[in-house]
Amino acid sequence: MQPSLVPDRSSTGLDPKIAGLLCYLGSFITGIIFLALEKNSSFVKFHAMQSIAASVALIVINLLLGFIPVIGPVIAFILSPVAFVLWIYLMLTALQGKWFKLPILGEWAHQQASKF
Repeated sequence: MQPSLVPDRSSTGLDPKIAGLLCYLGSFITGIIFLALEKNSSFVKFHAMQSIAASVALIVINLLLGFIPVIGPVIAFILSPVAFVLWIYLMLTALQGKWFKLPILGEWAHQQASKF
């Protein structure tokens, strides 16, 4: 399924681009909220699902790094600003109405969002 270039209307009453941005704002929590609330917009559902997937992946990676002595905290320290930049980038692409897919997680999120 090729997503449309213009985001479809959101059942939340918000502009779908704003709703897409808000999916990322509160990590997986706002992703879950928008996934539960959205009935129409595949654009918003996709960004909600990708927000959930990316947030959970980063949490799991940080937890696993915590078990690795010495180098784990160093990698986690380096990963933190990278994750922050990714978070900002995902919000901006959603605000621009783009369907940016993260490697692996993005395709999975797109498949799962189409089921809702």
